[in-house]
Amino acid sequence: MEKLLQDTQRLFNITLTARQVGALELYERKLLDWNAKFNLTAIRDVEGIRAKHFLDSISCVLAWKENPPRRLVDVGTGAGFPGIVLKLLYPNLRLTLVESVGKKANFCQHIVDTLQLKDVEILHARVEDIGQQPAHREKYDWAVARAVANMPILAEYLLPLVKIGGAMLAQKGESGPAEAQSAEKAFKILGGNLRQLVKVELPGVADERYLVIIDKIAATSKTYPRKAGIAAKKPL
Repeated sequence: MEKLLQDTQRLFNITLTARQVGALELYERKLLDWNAKFNLTAIRDVEGIRAKHFLDSISCVLAWKENPPRRLVDVGTGAGFPGIVLKLLYPNLRLTLVESVGKKANFCQHIVDTLQLKDVEILHARVEDIGQQPAHREKYDWAVARAVANMPILAEYLLPLVKIGGAMLAQKGESGPAEAQSAEKAFKILGGNLRQLVKVELPGVADERYLVIIDKIAATSKTYPRKAGIAAKKPL
């Protein structure tokens, strides 16, 4: 964990507390245990978990810098990335995790219970349904997703959840810049506007990583998100 501590300080200017490190160690152990049985994530080694899950999750801080979200929704969270790691960084964060796969949602609940995290809601549901619910529609400062879908589809999943003045954050690989360009029409339809792309370098990870940040500048039409599956079949 010493390397993770050093990398977090060097890359993101964040000093992890002993309590945060202990929570990440426990999270890591649980992930390795459950992964042996349920195949939650393709990354199965400690170094991979620390770089490609923990550090990659922490990299989100480059998007909001000194102004972290008060209320965050993580869509397609999988085994809790980046949402649960961000909750450990910001204990006062009100976090919603959306995951349609039952075993992954169950794992997230187990971690939240084990780490005794407060103000975390786990929704085992399709994001298209959540986006039409008054409790969640345009209620979040930030909506984040990592490796969930191509950008025009992802925008339809995330922007309806973000309040005007908030932002959407897509964690992307090398296709990030091209995807952002191809989705400009979708952003406009959904009330979004591309703010910037932030390149992320992670130690030991050769692939290029980008944070794609889209500001929510206007209300999203009630038409969106469309019913489950339609965004993927007919992207904006």
